[in-house]
Amino acid sequence: MTTVAAYAVPAAKAPLERTTIERREVGEHDVSIDIRFAGICHTDIHQVREGWGDAIFPMVPGHEIAGVVSEVGPGVTRFAVGDRVGVGCMVDSCRECDHCRAGREQYCDSGMTDTYNALDRNGEPTYGGYARRIVVDENYVLRVPDSLGLDVAAPLLCAGITTYSPLRRWGAGPGTKVAILGMGGLGHMGVKIAHALGAEVTVLSQSLRKRDDGLKMGADHYYATADPKTFDELRGTFDLIVSTVSAPLNLDSYLSLLRPEGTLANVGAPEEPVSHNLFSVIGGGRALAGSMIGGIAETQEMLDFCAGHGIGAEIELIAADGINAAYERVMSSDVRYRFVIDTATI
Repeated sequence: MTTVAAYAVPAAKAPLERTTIERREVGEHDVSIDIRFAGICHTDIHQVREGWGDAIFPMVPGHEIAGVVSEVGPGVTRFAVGDRVGVGCMVDSCRECDHCRAGREQYCDSGMTDTYNALDRNGEPTYGGYARRIVVDENYVLRVPDSLGLDVAAPLLCAGITTYSPLRRWGAGPGTKVAILGMGGLGHMGVKIAHALGAEVTVLSQSLRKRDDGLKMGADHYYATADPKTFDELRGTFDLIVSTVSAPLNLDSYLSLLRPEGTLANVGAPEEPVSHNLFSVIGGGRALAGSMIGGIAETQEMLDFCAGHGIGAEIELIAADGINAAYERVMSSDVRYRFVIDTATI
């Protein structure tokens, strides 16, 4: 085992503090990564505050990881020392079920192994990217193209794939009208990717405060959901709505914005249950769906796509001692659009 500096939460709802953790030695098919940057995802806040249920403490959050390979196991064939790489929301899966074999490891029948707040296949807790180093099986490591800065690439490992996957699955492209609901860490990536795919893009945000940003990132239209007229004007407009919002919504109102057979795909996960009237989907044959990150192959596809289109996250780089303040700012929607930790400061 190797001792590594990290920032951890000792107990639910406690502040993060500097500590050390143990990383396993590099095994046959392992890749050791010197972490350079780690994004702060809203998921991290849900987890450290046990908003989604019981969690494992101490917890080192972080599943938007970018860095450089420092060591590889003797059986590694995909990576070499010095490669620029990333790690996203999972670090293992069963590899044998139909979903894993089909490249949908995120839906593994046995459950994917989360990058943090999980137990690995040996029953040991996993620790995430708010640290100086991580060891991951090569099959769950992504290659970061040279044209992407590691700092702006880190958030792609969650925010990028979480929006790319439903946009691709439900056919966003030329001739389609797509709405991105929420203009935050996930939402701003959804706007960029949907635009690059060729869709006509509308942002649905609570206010018009970020309108100029949205239009610069590729949105064709921008509407405030706090204005009731928005729902009258846009009724029956969209082929696809991707909701990145992690607060409870009136789903019936948003389903009404879909064309017949349109889809409302949810990637934001509120802590509270939500409900809707079934006639909102029966009428018009609309679909209420969900999507969770993407498989390893699709995540690599997303990274290559973003590199090819010059897409990176809009970030605010912070030192590790600013993590707790950053969490409060995320909760106040005071970030444009992703905090990224410079892990050299840990």
